[in-house]
Amino acid sequence: MKSVKTYSWFQAEVTQTVIKMFKSADQSAYFVGGCIRNSLMGVPVTDLDISTPMRPEAVMKLAKSAGFKAIPTGIEHGTITVIAGGEPFEITTFRRDVATDGRRAVVAFSDSLEEDACRRDFTMNALYVDLDGVVLDPLGGMADLRARKVRFIGVPQDRIREDYLRILRFFRFHATYGDADAGLDADALAGCAENLDGLSGLSKERVGSEIIKLLSARDPSASIGGMEMTGVLQAILPGASGRSFYPYVSQEFHIDPMARLAALGGEDAGPLLKLSRKQSVRLAKFKDAMGHGRSVYEIAFVEGADMALCIAALRAAVFEQPLQTDVREQILTASKQVFPVRAQDLMPEYTGAELGEALKTLQHAWLASGFALTKAKLMQILETKST
Repeated sequence: MKSVKTYSWFQAEVTQTVIKMFKSADQSAYFVGGCIRNSLMGVPVTDLDISTPMRPEAVMKLAKSAGFKAIPTGIEHGTITVIAGGEPFEITTFRRDVATDGRRAVVAFSDSLEEDACRRDFTMNALYVDLDGVVLDPLGGMADLRARKVRFIGVPQDRIREDYLRILRFFRFHATYGDADAGLDADALAGCAENLDGLSGLSKERVGSEIIKLLSARDPSASIGGMEMTGVLQAILPGASGRSFYPYVSQEFHIDPMARLAALGGEDAGPLLKLSRKQSVRLAKFKDAMGHGRSVYEIAFVEGADMALCIAALRAAVFEQPLQTDVREQILTASKQVFPVRAQDLMPEYTGAELGEALKTLQHAWLASGFALTKAKLMQILETKST
């Protein structure tokens, strides 16, 4: 069986102290989920989650006796956060579902790793590593992980009805970990299509978080296509479509989830996805600039190269036109331009509001000229106006 014993996160001193905590008490525990999946796929590991048959109260007592801070972050669901060496470890008792309503589950504690595995969402998330670094694969997730196949555990409809957010997680996981060339799992797609009504009961914050993560993946085009085909996209973003999205992603200069969201179109996503104020403002700028307005070179000077590059690609996608071959270089050049007139150059003739208005007039003329007007030419504009 494969081992992760040589992986840096497993060898880390802080991880070994937590392992020693369980071993010294002759207790079993298993690293589970994302840290195993990401390790085996060569993706950075960010969180270390642990499952154990120990009950949460016993975990808290063990952690405190080892000198660690133990926080009952979700003790009613069996989760304790143990702080060791400044690092958090979420330690959760094995569980099995007793009842679910599509948003939250009533769970019972279990002594079985297999029962714990069966309540998870995808097979690639049901991989465990014991305290010696040996990978345990109770549900055949290793084969799916090697094939980069995102597959629900058991019957997709059953897993989805336990938590309807799993519909969006399926598409997000495919965009992040799946094999785009192999396509999306047919059974999973059918399960998603059959349970669209469940999406309406989810909180907008949870939906928004999943969509932003999906749109942050390297290429979410296949997932967006699957969402369109099953009706999921329309269910969460009425009026959205992939018509401009696919060409935009194919020619974008860098990943910006708000620009990708603008390319999807549809109704105002701000309230639908509970976007932050910063996200909403950025999305509005993209949508406002997609079909008209200032040149991308003016935008580059005022808003920065990143936004201008996104808008150039958005406009090309919307109007179904190719990008200019040198647009990137021109935008980068425009973003580095320096307005040649300073406030001091206009004083004392201009002060207060008049000074601000004069600078605004000159900058508008300078931008309209494509940065060509010199300081002398700009000053002549004011002289002409004053005579």
